[in-house]
Amino acid sequence: MRHLMNPLDLSVEELDQMMDLACDIEAHPEKYAHACDGRKLATCFYEPSTRTRLSFESAMLSLGGSVLGFSSADSSSAAKGETVADTIRVISGYADICAMRHPKEGAPMVAAMYSEIPVINAGDGGHQHPTQTLADLLTIRKLKGRLGNLTIGLCGDLKFGRTVHSLINALVRYEGIRFILISPEELRLPSYIRDDVLMANNIEYKEVIRLEEAIPDLDILYMTRVQRERFFNEEEYIRMKDFYVLNNEKLEAARPDMYILHPLPRVNEIAVEVDSDPRAAYFRQAKNGVYMRMALILTLLEVKVC
Repeated sequence: MRHLMNPLDLSVEELDQMMDLACDIEAHPEKYAHACDGRKLATCFYEPSTRTRLSFESAMLSLGGSVLGFSSADSSSAAKGETVADTIRVISGYADICAMRHPKEGAPMVAAMYSEIPVINAGDGGHQHPTQTLADLLTIRKLKGRLGNLTIGLCGDLKFGRTVHSLINALVRYEGIRFILISPEELRLPSYIRDDVLMANNIEYKEVIRLEEAIPDLDILYMTRVQRERFFNEEEYIRMKDFYVLNNEKLEAARPDMYILHPLPRVNEIAVEVDSDPRAAYFRQAKNGVYMRMALILTLLEVKVC
């Protein structure tokens, strides 16, 4: 039995196989329509979610399985004080696989320690978001035809952005990756990612404050929102939330084949006018998340489709 807590839980070869599987699912959905008949997915979301929870549910339903779960801590026995360990022990008797989102870092790992079914980390605090990374990798590969030899700009909240942390962990294993880290001083990438991941793997990177300075050099621009829920001080959030706004004027300096990604939801860091630009790929990215989660469910449940 395997769990997915971190992108590093999957080798590069496994990631490539999973992306190939996701592409086959997209091309031949009818072939997989009954792959999980009789199987159940539990979605245990202690924190609000639209894309991640619904894409997991869509993935399982598209595979012929069924879904049960809760969408907030208030609607579960966590509100009564039940521990994650006890919850997953119970869920293990109800479902075949579990996707868990939790505001506390490491909570899905605790669940995996006590679980009798595969557990997928669907986001834990500001730590990791591996299934978003699967969607990101597939999107980049489909857009650029490769995952190596790319300059990736990561812009916005790099301190609390779990999608950024997971994506960096995954991409450093590919050759020729270079990062440009675009953030205000207060939201810089944490030192444990900078030192233990980038520097430890001899990955080329630079840190800048101005988006305009970085955009001409990028193959991929990965925008993120400033996350209100991670701030302890409302005044600090208000001061930082409009630090970056990508609009058509800024895009004039970008390459014709530079693509824009965003894990969503966006607030106002990407102007609506950008949506019509052919380089805007964030809604395609969200759709790719369903195919990758389908591939992940099949992989963890060890379901083979001929």
